[in-house]
Amino acid sequence: MNIGLMLLMLSLCSCSHQSDKGYMNNCDSKFAGSEVSNRALLSTRYPNLKSLEAIMSIEYLNGSEGFLSPAVRVSHCSKGKEVVSILESGVDEGDFRAAQEGGIIEKVTLAINSPYAIQNRSALTAVYYLARRRPDLFKEGDVAFYDIAVQTLRNINSQELPHIPAKDTGEKGFINTFNHITAQAFVTSFHSEDLADFIADSHERHAMPELLTGAFSKEQLIDPDKNPMDNYVDIVNNEWGQEIGIELGLKYSITDQTIWTPELLSDYLNDLQNHYSWAFGIGFDPFKPSDKVIQKFSTKINLVLGNKSV
Repeated sequence: MNIGLMLLMLSLCSCSHQSDKGYMNNCDSKFAGSEVSNRALLSTRYPNLKSLEAIMSIEYLNGSEGFLSPAVRVSHCSKGKEVVSILESGVDEGDFRAAQEGGIIEKVTLAINSPYAIQNRSALTAVYYLARRRPDLFKEGDVAFYDIAVQTLRNINSQELPHIPAKDTGEKGFINTFNHITAQAFVTSFHSEDLADFIADSHERHAMPELLTGAFSKEQLIDPDKNPMDNYVDIVNNEWGQEIGIELGLKYSITDQTIWTPELLSDYLNDLQNHYSWAFGIGFDPFKPSDKVIQKFSTKINLVLGNKSV
């Protein structure tokens, strides 16, 4: 078992590999009249936890509903649809790091505590490579999910930018949102919703364990870089990303055996941009098959999934 490669959790997002979420029609009108809350969120729009709770439900399930350990249920309703995610105790990035750096006891402990990770190590390794720049393996100028997110930001129509707050165009704004939704959509399309959940949950549990209990310190609630508002927004964005991944996977008949041409990749990303355009009311210039980032990432996907010799 190559524990080092399974440290992919260091680069992605937020939720569980179990069936912990739902996607339902006709969600209630609890948040009717609140700010626009389409199927993508920007953490820069929510300065405190109270403002975030005005557009989503955060319920702590400590010792209730059959949960014997801390857990939180996060749900978000948008245009008659609802996503629900339950984040509960489990393995996290720290456990993977301990197994990598420790001896046989730590490795066996990880295998016992997370058989899912062992069973899916090949898929997890593939996601790790797609989430990391690895010029040592994929040549100079290698790109990852993050680079797709950055290019998506650059694709926002220039006439739109003067009307967008500067904070929204930074790392914690559109880039973070695009990165989470795009990565989770891809993982869902060519692997599964369960795998996307597992990766997401492992990261969030390690990044801020207090998400499960709500026992945040005053410092955490006002920290501009590491705060629960950002993490809860990530959880919701991951869920919407998975739903988009399901839809696009069906539209393009994507499996882990699909050969990704530049045409398919640009079409897929333009569909994602159409979603962002609808969610945020902004226009985008389209990705093109000739774009360098498209050429490089389509080649990388095929190499990582083993679907094409390049």
